[in-house]
Parts: sequence; structure tokens; C-alpha cells
Amino acid sequence: MGDIINAVILGIIEGLTEFLPVSSTGHMILMNKLLSIPADDQMIKTFEIVIQLGAILAIALIYRQRIANLFGLSNRTESLGKISASRAARKKLNLIHVALGIVPAMGLAFVLRDIIKGEGFNQTPVLVSLVVGGIYMIAAEWLSRSGRIRVVSETIDDISYKQAFMIGLLQCLSLWPGYSRSGSTIAGGMLVGTSYKAAADFSFLMAIPIMIAASGYELLDNYKYIEGGNLAFFIVGFIVAFVVAWLVIVLFLKHIQKVRLTHFAIYRFILAALFWLFIMR
Repeated sequence: MGDIINAVILGIIEGLTEFLPVSSTGHMILMNKLLSIPADDQMIKTFEIVIQLGAILAIALIYRQRIANLFGLSNRTESLGKISASRAARKKLNLIHVALGIVPAMGLAFVLRDIIKGEGFNQTPVLVSLVVGGIYMIAAEWLSRSGRIRVVSETIDDISYKQAFMIGLLQCLSLWPGYSRSGSTIAGGMLVGTSYKAAADFSFLMAIPIMIAASGYELLDNYKYIEGGNLAFFIVGFIVAFVVAWLVIVLFLKHIQKVRLTHFAIYRFILAALFWLFIMR
């Protein structure tokens, strides 16, 4: 029963934090500490990969129509951000945009994988990245909302190849554990002239291939820890992460204009303080 409760708790944390700019890594490290789970527990590391796949499934289903359009599998068009039918019909966003957005981070992650896993998940780098990432998000939002950076892409379909590539480069910041992939890409989009909504849509869409690749790669090394005796632990965590992630994404997109990046940044600073109090001391 204890394992199932832990599965529910960790699944909720994963679902709540994976796609919001608050750092799921920081939350997982803090929660594992609070639950007295050893940092080197390989079964838990495998569990975290599995529940991440649950969160990925949620976002893939939410954006299923957009994904189908990218591959030419549907004649329907979907409006992300209430765009006009004529603009949606153009389906300007394509696989090249997505590739430009994910290749930089995926390539750098492959090169730096051992360094990131060895040093990046140490407590001090994660704590610092929570704060630095929060400052980065506040700066990006201020520059965009103050008009110092002109918004030229109101919707995801307005994003140019150059903007997609620049967002991809800025996504490399998320390789610093605790920085947040969505935080780096949403703020990055605003820094290169996309609206908050367009940046969020593109960030979520890019998350699908990059997270499938990363999780799949890690799972190849850790699948042996999924056994009959702990299968229920993994299944419960997967389902909880899927359901919670679905609800979080839907609510975030619905209320996106009311919840600013600065709000998330302030939350990150609070999390960093908790991180220091419960882990660093």
C-alpha cells in the first residue's frame, strides 16, 4: 500500500509539473527527499521515466489533430488560439519547424549526456538553475509585454523557421536540470517575437518527440527494473501522471492569459527556498 501511495504522489507531481515552467526535475528531487527515497534508487529512476511517458501521452492526445495535420493524415484544420479558418487552412506550421525546434537540444543532450547525469543532478546546480531560470522568465516576459520585443507571431502558424530554430537553441538551456524545458522554450519564444500563447503551443508540440526520444533512450537501459512484483506501482503512476497532465494542460491553455510567466518564476523562487531548507541544509 505504501508503494501505491508513493506512486500516486509522484504521478501527481509529474503530471502537475512536466509541462509547466516550474521544473519537474526540481520537484521530483525534493519529493523523493521528503519521501525518503534514495537518490540512486534505480527502480525509482525507471518509474520516473514511465510516468513521464504518461504525461507525454496526455499532451499527444490533446494535440492529436495538430499532429495529424503535420503528417498530412487529416483534412481537418485546428485553430490553436482562435485563428481564422483561412489562416488555419494554410497549415503553415510543418515538420521542418518542429525539427528545427528539437534538433539543437537533442544533439547537445546526446553529446553531454554523461556530464548532465553525473554533475547536473547534484543539489547545488539544480537549486541555482531554479533561480536563474526564474529570472530568465521574468526578463523575457517583461521585454515582450513592455514592447521592447515586437510580437510578430501571434499564433503557432505564424512562427517562422528562424524563430523555430532560435527557440530550439534556447531550449538547450533546459539541459541544465532544474531550468525547465517549457520555461526555456516559452520564454524563448517570447524573446524571439512570438506571443505567449504561440510560444506555449509550440513548446508543448515540441515536447512530444523530444520527450519520447529521451524517455525511450533511458528506458532501454532501465526496463529490467519493471517486474511483475512492482508492475502495479508503475501502472498506477502512469495513469495518475496521464490524468493530471491532461487536466493541467487543458486548464493552462484555457487560462493562459491570466497566469503569467512571472507568477511561475515567483513559485520557482519559493521552491528553491524549500529546496535549500529541506535538502541543502
